Amino acid sequence: MAVPSRHILNQGPVLAALGRTVYMALKQRVAKPQGTPQTPGPEVQMTRPPLPRRLIDDYIRLVGGDPRAYRGELPPHLFPQWCMPALARTLEPLPYPLLRVLNGGCRVRVQGVLGDREPLQVRAQLMDIDDDGRRAVLHQRVLTGTRSAPEALAIDFYAIAPLGNGAAGKENGNRSNGAEPPKKRERPHVPERAREIARQRLGHDAGLAFAKLTGDFNPIHWVAPIARASGFPDVILHGFGELALTWEALNRNLFGGDVHALQALDVKLARPLVLPHEVGTYVLGSEVFLGDAPGGPAYLTGSFTARGNS
Repeated sequence: MAVPSRHILNQGPVLAALGRTVYMALKQRVAKPQGTPQTPGPEVQMTRPPLPRRLIDDYIRLVGGDPRAYRGELPPHLFPQWCMPALARTLEPLPYPLLRVLNGGCRVRVQGVLGDREPLQVRAQLMDIDDDGRRAVLHQRVLTGTRSAPEALAIDFYAIAPLGNGAAGKENGNRSNGAEPPKKRERPHVPERAREIARQRLGHDAGLAFAKLTGDFNPIHWVAPIARASGFPDVILHGFGELALTWEALNRNLFGGDVHALQALDVKLARPLVLPHEVGTYVLGSEVFLGDAPGGPAYLTGSFTARGNS
């Protein structure tokens, strides 16, 4: 699907957040933050004006949904539009390499309906840090609501900051005492018994299209030379793009088009999804996978809860 470039004009808040992250990362190199971060951190509050309906509808079509099913409301998985600026602010005082932070996954809980004509009230907070010397897992929480639905959407994000001070210690410690180096953890695969419910062909420009509609213009998703310089074979799809495709595949093929049936979706990003790519959505009970085929690699793994189930 071709996405009009005019939508970039609505991405000021997200683009400003990306620019501020770059600025803070450069500032870190001059004056590195000192001390141990305290958690939970301070709450960041922001307000996002209503989004243009044309942008909302184009986004829904891009990820495989039906705009008519979301008449008068926002799809919950459009959250990068309003969460990213607040998330970036919660990470600013941390002594971690901000430009190397990776998306590890998230848990989305739908607690109400977000109307498309009301300003969004966003509250974000850094909840916890798990730092083992090799990597730091940063747990952030964002609550989004409107005047009529104060806490309609609750999302827990898990960002991963790779650290450089674990490799040497691991090598020295393991080899000095004769122990075998730790085995790499095997990445997930789609279970053989999983059932395919959707299949989509993603073009080389799928990352750019998602960026135009969400504001996440990280160049690894749309500039091939930068993606390759970052260690990828080519551009990769946004992790939140994978989540949105999965969400709408469940709506369309498991819940009969009912966009209010899905109450929670908990996902982990297992490996980069390199573009272009043909990918399938698979289910096994309450588990969901985005991958190539049963038995093949999974790019996203997760679990979901439908209305009426707990």
